[in-house]
Amino acid sequence: MAGATIDHLVSVTVFLAAILLFISLFNQTIQTAIVYQRHRNLATRCSDLLDNMLLTPGYPIDWGRMNDTPTSFGLQDPEFTQYRLSPFSLMRLNYTPGSPIYYDKTGQWYSNITMGFGQSLLVPYNEVVNYSYATKLLGTNNTYGFSLTITPILTITIQEVQSNPLNLSVNVFGSGFPLAGANVSYSFLTVQGTGGSGPYPAYTIEYGDALTNGEGVAYLSFPGYDTTQDSYCLLAYAHLNGLVGVGYRESVQYEGSYVVPLVSDFETGTVLIAHSYDVHQGDDPAEIAYNATFVLLSKDFTLREMPLDNTTNTGKIGKINYGYGQPYNNITLSTDNPGLLIITYRKSAQESGVVVMPWGISSVGFPISFGGDVSQKEWVATDTRQVVVNGIAYQAKLGLWDLQGYQVIG
Repeated sequence: MAGATIDHLVSVTVFLAAILLFISLFNQTIQTAIVYQRHRNLATRCSDLLDNMLLTPGYPIDWGRMNDTPTSFGLQDPEFTQYRLSPFSLMRLNYTPGSPIYYDKTGQWYSNITMGFGQSLLVPYNEVVNYSYATKLLGTNNTYGFSLTITPILTITIQEVQSNPLNLSVNVFGSGFPLAGANVSYSFLTVQGTGGSGPYPAYTIEYGDALTNGEGVAYLSFPGYDTTQDSYCLLAYAHLNGLVGVGYRESVQYEGSYVVPLVSDFETGTVLIAHSYDVHQGDDPAEIAYNATFVLLSKDFTLREMPLDNTTNTGKIGKINYGYGQPYNNITLSTDNPGLLIITYRKSAQESGVVVMPWGISSVGFPISFGGDVSQKEWVATDTRQVVVNGIAYQAKLGLWDLQGYQVIG
């Protein structure tokens, strides 16, 4: 009788242990299924949210060209359909790979998008759309976090092979492979310290074409040009079967003092021409003269100069000096089209340079990174689209994550 009782107790214990074990296994299976379903829903949400950003212009539909804060978020160019994005809406996003800049002459902070010396975009904070506000407009605040990157599909790097005479190599790469047989149309701008309008720097622009070889490289030669004498910048457009990319390189004779363009007003197209010593605390607070030109890209990949509105201060040409006098000048870009502001400057006949600012983010192929930090997230859903920004091919990639986070608990 006692033995039967013991056997019965052992059997019940083993049975209960087996039930608990199976419950634990089933619990993990159920949790895994729930997490999988959440991840699948997140991936669907990511695709829908990306299309919502790229296929709607937001409201007002031309908010990229205005100073008003949008009440609906979207990046599509209102003049087109499909995946064509507004270069001006992208300009107003607060993505800051560089440290913010404070300019005491206007008392404002500027978002600092710098791609290297002479390639920058400084936009006042009171005219940008930040990440937290975008999440509210999209309805993802307190629920989802996202990171949007828009990068050129073609990577174009320009290297100096020889300085005198000048020879350059243009390397064109697609998504991990060289782009062979691509046409390369270039604009070669050279800066002279004297000439033109009195003391202001003169410049010339030369156009040409080349073809990339099997390794995706095109070689450009400029006989008679010596990089130790004059400054230059090269703007190269690579295009093949409708795929277009842009690359930029410059070489300047003087970096001690230079001009820094800052966006002042989107709606009127006003840009401030400031002294580098006021903005970046440069090496030499000397007086510098400048010559500003605004150009548009034509269908044949040449640059077409547009007139500047000279009703404000000195306009196209002028001088700025640190410490006294006029700390900055104003110019007005009297066009609604995206283009490139090119400013040549000089301190003396031997000390010159050139800086550029895109008016519309695609003019020199600036990449975009807007949103939160994706690092240390439990799971991030991603989706991509191929888009066009003012004729330049980009890839848009959205990463989306749940702010609550879910994982299987054993």
